[in-house]
Amino acid sequence: MSIPRNAFQQMKMIIRDQSRVLASEEDLVSYGYDASFGFYLPDLVVQVNSAEETAGILKLANRFKIPVTPRGQASSLSGGPLPVKGGIVLDVSQWNKKLIVDSEDLVAVVSPGVVTAQIDKAAAKYGLMYPPDPGSSQMSTIAGNLAENSGGPRCLKYGVTKDYVIGLEVVTPQGEIMRTGGRTVKNVSGYDLTKLIVGSEGTLGVITEATLRLVPRPPSSRTLMIIFDHFIDSGKMVTKILTSGILPAKIEMMDGASIRAVEAYKPLGLPTDAEAILLVALDGHPAAVKDESEKIAEIAKNTGAKEIKVAKTDQEAGELWQARKLVSPAIVRTKPTKISEDATVPRSKIPEFCARLQEIKMKYRIDLVVFGHAGDGNLHPNIICDKRDKKEMERVEKAIEAIFHAALDLGGTLSGEHGIGTMKSAFMPWEFSPEALDMMKRIKTAWDPNNILNPSKIFPVPGQRLVLSE
Repeated sequence: MSIPRNAFQQMKMIIRDQSRVLASEEDLVSYGYDASFGFYLPDLVVQVNSAEETAGILKLANRFKIPVTPRGQASSLSGGPLPVKGGIVLDVSQWNKKLIVDSEDLVAVVSPGVVTAQIDKAAAKYGLMYPPDPGSSQMSTIAGNLAENSGGPRCLKYGVTKDYVIGLEVVTPQGEIMRTGGRTVKNVSGYDLTKLIVGSEGTLGVITEATLRLVPRPPSSRTLMIIFDHFIDSGKMVTKILTSGILPAKIEMMDGASIRAVEAYKPLGLPTDAEAILLVALDGHPAAVKDESEKIAEIAKNTGAKEIKVAKTDQEAGELWQARKLVSPAIVRTKPTKISEDATVPRSKIPEFCARLQEIKMKYRIDLVVFGHAGDGNLHPNIICDKRDKKEMERVEKAIEAIFHAALDLGGTLSGEHGIGTMKSAFMPWEFSPEALDMMKRIKTAWDPNNILNPSKIFPVPGQRLVLSE
């Protein structure tokens, strides 16, 4: 759709600084992408920097029934900030002035455009930590991070992102500014609107401020690399660690393809002849960390591990975790298109899920790379392909369907942290009953009766399916 002239004129009264209203073709094209698969052109981009501006834009959009798509740094892997219906992209990435750490209440109060990693960095000055650490933490805005409820490796020990959000300032689709939650650790008054907003993918409201819970920073840490000749053994190892009474901060998995890709991209001394490695991070009291690392080494020996290496310095540990973060950029060097998935299964089913993924890789003749947060069952099966090759993309479509079928058959879920967006909406009826989907739609309608806020996300259209080959 296009923006009505009188609506555009009224918008100038809301955003006085016209340099923050973008309408050139170059700007609009750059806002039509995120980190997923797809392109949709907006009609206008507005860079907001206050709740009042946001409220004004949403009131105007609601009155004229103009679609509004909230957007941070667009690191989404599910199509969350794609303006599917055109309209206005509401960019909060420049709104980053507030980052207040209250070391007495153990909270941080932040603007929506603050980069996620900066919160943990600011907390560290007070001996505190903001645990959620998505792979995009060095670039993702906190508002986008909360909208997708994206977690990261430390979720294993510390919990998911929504566990650290205790209060929000939100602008509703009607342009009303409201606050949910507060600064207290306990708050059971009324419905938990804070948790409803977190993970709603920008379909219920625009986050304009967040109050986040912080925790004491652990005094000691240690990283182990456990090397396997058999991929499935690495999955078995995860279960044995978690049933041993030890709760690591992180357990990350890399398969042979991701190991070799990273080593070719940036040599870090990874074992390129291995079929899988586990990176295990322990933190806490120094004596406990030492004891737990010795126990894990013993478990590894009894689970078919080829070798166990313990990082001797912080630099060595940093290089191992850098290797894990380099998987995504490294694997796209062989082919130009990367389809990033994040199906999650119960932790006891990780070995079986690993086996199913290997079968899917062989059956559909695809370049499948598997890595991710094995400790909480959240694996990232990534398919490297070339979207110009129609036959290959048809196989990729079938493989993605098979991956989700496998995850759901094992009692899992479509997404652990990327969200549903546009990429997975076709599969929602596979996971949810008609009654459950209807209840979600009724909540959306109650909050946003004109369906202006991030439309065409999460909910499937009848007959919809994943199509990558057109």
